[in-house]
Amino acid sequence: MSDNHRLDPEEAIKLCDKEGKGQLKIFIGYAPGVGKTFTMLTEGNRRKKYGQDVVIGYVESHKRAETDAQIGNLEIIPRKKVIYNNVVMEEMDTEAIITRKPDTVLVDELAHTNVPGSKNKKRYQDVEEILCSGIKVVTTLNIQHLESLNDVVQQITGIKVNETIPDYIVQRADEVVVIDLTPDALQNRMKRGKIYDLEKVPQALKNFFRKGNLNALREIALRETAEEVDEDLAEYMKKEGIKDNWRTVERIMVAISPNPFSKKLIRRAARLANRYKCEWHVVSVNCTNRFAKKPNEKDQQILKSHFELAKQLGAETAMLEGKSVSEELANWSYEKHITQIFMGYPKRSKLETILRGSTVNRLIKQLHNVDIHLISDDHN
Repeated sequence: MSDNHRLDPEEAIKLCDKEGKGQLKIFIGYAPGVGKTFTMLTEGNRRKKYGQDVVIGYVESHKRAETDAQIGNLEIIPRKKVIYNNVVMEEMDTEAIITRKPDTVLVDELAHTNVPGSKNKKRYQDVEEILCSGIKVVTTLNIQHLESLNDVVQQITGIKVNETIPDYIVQRADEVVVIDLTPDALQNRMKRGKIYDLEKVPQALKNFFRKGNLNALREIALRETAEEVDEDLAEYMKKEGIKDNWRTVERIMVAISPNPFSKKLIRRAARLANRYKCEWHVVSVNCTNRFAKKPNEKDQQILKSHFELAKQLGAETAMLEGKSVSEELANWSYEKHITQIFMGYPKRSKLETILRGSTVNRLIKQLHNVDIHLISDDHN
């Protein structure tokens, strides 16, 4: 493979399948200075103490004395020199790490963009190659570098993060650990010059390190890690055949109809599912009750477009059929261990309610430990 060739995700996966994959551990923080690099180095020293062959592939201590002290006697793989615009710059030497083949390599700043001319554009691609050679990787990442959170982080902080990594990197990690520190403690560290030089502190506290920003980013990081834990538990429950709804993992269902308003329900549920990182379902019921309105061709086309939107946003879709809408929705909810249901506010006439009853009331009676969200159409 030439130095100019860059692995795309499919190539990386094929390479891993062929050569075997090392384990990936990620220390996630919500802001610089919470202690990710320090903790990574502590982990490396701990593994070395217990007999593992550990090296540092790349570390950026930012001249923080406590972090530098943690490097200790860990072996450092010399960085590779790359010439760009007649300037000699340094990057992690991926090939040297793979040739050295330690048990574990420590790699700081996973979202880093390599100097043009490097084999891979991003450091996470270097890490994928290292993992595919069977070497364990311990790395660091700030939550704002996740691609799916790019817009959210910009909205919160007013700062656009240009260096991002695909979410699948974190989702496929063997272990994800959040490094937590209260915003007050982080700001105190900042004021003592533990993160940046003291002359930069006032400006930092007015911008990215405002307490509101830190609180929001911290919550995102904690939620992200909590959902990773829930996914592991879901796999265990499936393996053990446990079907009870423990509510440790959110599962969302959206009940839709041919009403154009259903698109609003789908989008709102998609945002919540993305926040929870949970599975979600979009379903519609073809009611065979003789009093039910039969969908015409236009209704079917609208419903088809709803399902297309749902699939585009990552939902699983299903078309159910039965005499009772509430029973079909309840059965699906039990089968899929649904914890939250999104529905449009019911608009049945008094006659329809007398003849067929209330779908919402029946669902409430039939379902236990399930939250039902009724969303009104603001335009009607």
